[in-house]
Amino acid sequence: MNNLEQTLSIIKPDAVERNLENEIKEMFKNKGFSILKQKKIQIEKSEAEKFYKVHETKPFYSDLCAYLSSGPIVVMVLEKDNAVIGNRELMGATNPIDAKEGTIRKKYGISIDKNSVHGSDSVENAKIEIDFFFKD
Repeated sequence: MNNLEQTLSIIKPDAVERNLENEIKEMFKNKGFSILKQKKIQIEKSEAEKFYKVHETKPFYSDLCAYLSSGPIVVMVLEKDNAVIGNRELMGATNPIDAKEGTIRKKYGISIDKNSVHGSDSVENAKIEIDFFFKD
């Protein structure tokens, strides 16, 4: 059964700063993802606040927004069958300590905050997040 989906992936400032973009992109490609669109950008804190609005009430919201806007990021649209779940599996647990071996966060994540990557958590949110960065 073909279930082609798109999802948003962000390579966060800690990973960009360490020049890990190509290694992370290779990990996606090796798992069968196509990178349909990508761009390296730096966003303002106000844009990060809009992007992470869903977390507005959480205690880490302000730090999260400050962090995402602290340096360049790479935003990508990934595509494959069951892309949302596949991306979340490849990223690993939010806290790199809890992430499984072979996941991006286990390999590159520094901390629960600096965990190298973001990925959409549902097909619905993927559409919203992709539109946020790639309004054509």
